[in-house]
Amino acid sequence: MTDVLVVAELMDGTLRRNTLAAVTLAKQVAEGTGGAFDILAIGEGSKAAADEAAKYGARKVLAAEIAGGYFAEAYAPTVADISKAGGYGVITATASTYGKDLMPRVAARIGAANISDIRGVSVEGGTPNYVRPMYAGNVFGTVTSNAAVTVVTARQSEFDPAAEAGSASPVEEAAVSTDAVAGRVEFVSLESQKSERPDLAEASIVVSGGRALKSDENFKNVLEPLVDAMGAAMGASRAAVDAGYVPGDLQVGQTGKVVAPNLYVAVGISGAIQHLAGMKGSKLIVAINKDKEAPIAQVADYFLVADLFQAVPEMTEKVKAVKG
Repeated sequence: MTDVLVVAELMDGTLRRNTLAAVTLAKQVAEGTGGAFDILAIGEGSKAAADEAAKYGARKVLAAEIAGGYFAEAYAPTVADISKAGGYGVITATASTYGKDLMPRVAARIGAANISDIRGVSVEGGTPNYVRPMYAGNVFGTVTSNAAVTVVTARQSEFDPAAEAGSASPVEEAAVSTDAVAGRVEFVSLESQKSERPDLAEASIVVSGGRALKSDENFKNVLEPLVDAMGAAMGASRAAVDAGYVPGDLQVGQTGKVVAPNLYVAVGISGAIQHLAGMKGSKLIVAINKDKEAPIAQVADYFLVADLFQAVPEMTEKVKAVKG
């Protein structure tokens, strides 16, 4: 029997939807081993977030209020102490920037095994087997842990978001822990990109541009009209980011964000291994490239060999016409 603790991710005092991927993983492990799962909402506005998390079938939801912005040194002591006190065998979060930053520190504090970026889990003989990508997603390894406690982060694009359970879990207030390290770190400010478009990691449609767009002006004048016509999130290849066409938070790929939307449109992207690792799990892939030998053709469901500067405006007008 293995009990699981889900560490929820909060933004502006609300539960981030990406947490529901970790909840799905927790349910699979708990059900497979005969255990239960709890959710920890930690940070500013934790009580409201805990009330929201209570909809998803946890045995209980814990709320740990920590004022101010997020930094791992302030959160890790609390997560570690709650994990030890609760006797959890698995502690999990989503493999977002937040999860990748916080969870290895938690693992180090409690002497746990750390398995990152999980894309699947199965339970055999009471033992969870975790599947994770290796070599830029070209190989998948199955990993088990002999440690008493395992810290796991779940790739959001590979786990369906948990559905509401129909009843509310009890919510309890959790004690907040501090240590000398946290006292030497001060949260100053958070600078983030605000957009009316869907969040890149959670969008059902993503339109990404590559270096072939040639400039930031072309991203704005050629690609963005298509993005907005489709109601999509905008992404970019690493080459486009490195060239300064768009900010780094739009990068899709192994060293950027991993996405798996229902529709992924790649415009002027050749399809380097690094980029494919971040989007080849998409349900439907459409690519526009004038090079018919571009590597992205190997994963595309539809591949249009065309000049993007002609094809994208035409596609934008067609989408607008269809939407009326």
